[in-house]
Amino acid sequence: MDSHQKAFLEEAYELLAELETSLLELEETPGNMDLIGRVFRAMHTIKGSGAMFGFDAVAEFTHEVETVFDLVRDNKVAVTQELINLTLSARDQIMEMLSDQEGAGNQQQGREIIAALKALVPAGQDGKQESGEESAAPPPPLLPAEKESTYRIRFKPVADIFTTGTNPLLLLDELRELGDCDIVANVNSIPDLEAYQSEACYTSWDITLTTSQGINGIKDVFIFVEDDCSLDIQPIADEALFEGEEPKKLGEILVERGDITSAELQKGLNSQRRIGEVLAESTGVDDCAISAALSEQKHIKRIQQKKQQQVTTSSIRVDAGKLDSLVDLVGELVTVQARLSQKASSQADGELLEIAEEVARLSEELRDNTMGIRMLPIGTTFNKFRRLVRDLSNGLGKEIVLSTEGAETELDKTVIDQLNDPMVHLIRNSIDHGIELPDARQAAGKDRQGRVHLSARHSGGYVLIEISDDGAGLDPEVLRAKAISKGLLAPDASPTDQDIFALLFTPGFSMAKTVTDVSGRGVGMDVVKRGIDNLRGTIEISSDKGSGTTIILKLPLTLAIIDGLLVKIGDDHFVMPLAAVEECIELSGDEAIQARNRNMIAFRGKTLSYLNLRKRFKIAGELPYVEKIVISEVNGVKVGLAVDQVIGQHQTVIKSLSEVYEGVKGFSGATILGDGTVALILDTNMLVQSMVQAPLPGQG
Repeated sequence: MDSHQKAFLEEAYELLAELETSLLELEETPGNMDLIGRVFRAMHTIKGSGAMFGFDAVAEFTHEVETVFDLVRDNKVAVTQELINLTLSARDQIMEMLSDQEGAGNQQQGREIIAALKALVPAGQDGKQESGEESAAPPPPLLPAEKESTYRIRFKPVADIFTTGTNPLLLLDELRELGDCDIVANVNSIPDLEAYQSEACYTSWDITLTTSQGINGIKDVFIFVEDDCSLDIQPIADEALFEGEEPKKLGEILVERGDITSAELQKGLNSQRRIGEVLAESTGVDDCAISAALSEQKHIKRIQQKKQQQVTTSSIRVDAGKLDSLVDLVGELVTVQARLSQKASSQADGELLEIAEEVARLSEELRDNTMGIRMLPIGTTFNKFRRLVRDLSNGLGKEIVLSTEGAETELDKTVIDQLNDPMVHLIRNSIDHGIELPDARQAAGKDRQGRVHLSARHSGGYVLIEISDDGAGLDPEVLRAKAISKGLLAPDASPTDQDIFALLFTPGFSMAKTVTDVSGRGVGMDVVKRGIDNLRGTIEISSDKGSGTTIILKLPLTLAIIDGLLVKIGDDHFVMPLAAVEECIELSGDEAIQARNRNMIAFRGKTLSYLNLRKRFKIAGELPYVEKIVISEVNGVKVGLAVDQVIGQHQTVIKSLSEVYEGVKGFSGATILGDGTVALILDTNMLVQSMVQAPLPGQG
């Protein structure tokens, strides 16, 4: 496959995603002609590009679907549930054909879809299909708005306009709302103070406006004062000028505006000084006229530059592998920068230290910009689940609507890619186990239509994703009985509700009474837990019986480079993710001894759990007289982690641990320090959870 075909496939997959989203929205608003146009354009583009790059089977199949939607555009075929179902099936068929090496897909299924679509076309309404006229017709424009044009407006109100209650400044504000606008006030008519009347208006305005509203839209602004002013509106440029034509020079603008003659312009051009100064002296043109002409010239140049930037800097496609390679190189640069900073701080060389600080600043900016390139809005992922909710709710006989919030929240692409499977499992469980059948909901006093809500928001260096439903909720007693029957919980145990909810992530644990295509085999929630752990995130469940369930995923913004807190225990260095660090305190003498004996510390009037990491990791050596306590928080629970020294903030490039250390708990990776030594990155989530959650029988 050549590069052009690969580029077509990338574009086609994006168009198919847009097609699915548009169809699901069209199902909710069948009369929306804009959505119908979007569906038609997506299929028209796939058809045309497919034929161009050798995907003939895709082009032929898409043409048949496009023909039906052309009739929908002409109001000859109605948007029905059956049409949406068939078009979604056609979309899946195109996806399969694109994925098939031979590009044919399931031909029998394709023929059945086309036959069903043609059956929806009323008799005698398929003329375009037979004549093939539409196959050569271009898709309609996205927007019916006029092209942008630039206008010169001269607005001079009568002197007594204030007496009518009119404020000219409000009219100028209305003009600004129409588009890109530059305004120059002409104050040459203001008299001396002796003749000045405070009730009179002596100012006029020269305005340059670029708008798509047309000349009639401009006249509408002045509709109520057209008899009380002198108004001149002249078009001076359209989009042709913005496509490469040179903007007019200052002298040409002054001649065109009628402020000077061509002869006066030529006379001024004979001088070597700036044309504005020469014309002011030789022709007597006033400063306000020159200022207005300069404003118009700058306006045209600015609009032209904007148009050119829209063409040249819109976007480019970059292979994900190249982007990952760039991130790796930036990571290596961060490591070298740390080495340079460490060397500079140990030398009595002010110039070297200054260079190291500048390199540190630049590498940090490069790191942030590079990581920003990999950031994607999570709304793209949310939109993928609309089809999932629709198909599952129809298959289970339920009425469910999906709502989203915080779609603009950005997350690293690598995190988003690995988040898809856990999210699918959670949404499927909400639909299958959580939300009741319509009759059951109605009997419980609820709306027949259930709701699944997805939301995302930033919280420090993390993103919080919530999956909530308004279904039946979880019953701790039922879960407890199930756990006891499976031997996961001792009959005399007294776990909290959170401990019981945590059992849902145990392999083989399922609340489904029967095995279906959706659930019941006990291989869902443990996959979710493992996936979230691999992302160095946490998962929390809260539920009210009869009201619904909310699952909160806390995920790091990125998996590549993080800000960390470098600490030392004995001769070994460790890094804690800075986002999980609240603050650092010291314990000395008897306080440290009491904390070790009780595994508790007093902190700001509260008692927190205490974990000595030297003992936890079995690091030999004497405990220091003064201990540094790093206060960390996970899921609202604060604990104190004791270390020997707190060195400071450190840009941490995360390196994966070898498979040999896969079973070692408490570490999420490693990093290389400036002197070449290796520091392990602590998994503070696991360390905190191990302290606040007592292991339940059967969980190991």
